[in-house]
Amino acid sequence: MRRLFVGRREIEVLGAVLGMLAATGLGSPDQVSPSSGSPSPRTSEADCPDVEVVFARGSTESAGLGMVGSPFFEGLRSDLPGRTVASYAVRYEALMDQSSTADGAADLTRHVIERSGECPLTRFVLGGYSQGASVVDIATGVVGALGENLVLPESVLGRVRALVVFGNPLRLTGGQLDTVSGAFQDRSLDLCTPGDPVCAGGTDPLAHLQYPRDGSVDRAVRFAVALVLGD
Repeated sequence: MRRLFVGRREIEVLGAVLGMLAATGLGSPDQVSPSSGSPSPRTSEADCPDVEVVFARGSTESAGLGMVGSPFFEGLRSDLPGRTVASYAVRYEALMDQSSTADGAADLTRHVIERSGECPLTRFVLGGYSQGASVVDIATGVVGALGENLVLPESVLGRVRALVVFGNPLRLTGGQLDTVSGAFQDRSLDLCTPGDPVCAGGTDPLAHLQYPRDGSVDRAVRFAVALVLGD
C-alpha cells in the first residue's frame, strides 16, 4: 500500500485555519451545531447493535461525535429502520496542533478490535472530520508506518462496511481515501467542500464548517446505508 504523509506545511495551514475559527468563535461546536456535544462516548440501543458508527471529531471540538459526526449518526440511524444503530466517539484530545492523531487512531483501532470480539454480528461504519479524518487515515494504514497498534488488523477488515471522511487534510498531499489503493478503497467516501483550506487548499475558512449544511452529510449517509444494506 502506498504511504502518504501530511507534512509540516499542511499542518501549519490546518492550524492557522482552526486558529482563525477559534478566535471568531465559529469553531465552537456548541455555536455551530446543537447536536455536536454528545456527553457520552458511546450511545447504544443494544449491547451488540447491528451497526456501530465509530467517529472521530475535528480539532478543538468538545468530546463526543462533533458537529459533523452527530448528524451523520442520526441520519444513518434514521435511514436504517429495523436495525439497531449505535455510536462510539473516538477518545482523543483533538489538539489544535494535530499531535493527537496517533492517539485517536490507537483508540479507534482498539475499540473496533474489542467490539468485534464482543459482537460477532455487528458491522462498523467509520468516519472522521478534519483532524478526525487524519485519525481514520492512520487507522486504515493510508498514512504513515507509525506502529501496528494504530492500524486495523486484517482480522476485522471484513467487519468495516463503510468509511466516510470530511475535510481530510490528506488531500493537500494529493491523496484521498477513496482513490488510494488498499483494502478500503471501494468502501470509502472522501468529501471536501470547494474552498476549504484544510482539504482543497482554498481561501475560505468558513467552507470548513459547511459539511453539516451543504449536503455532504446526506451524501455520506446514503453512501454508508447502501453498503450496509448490501452486506
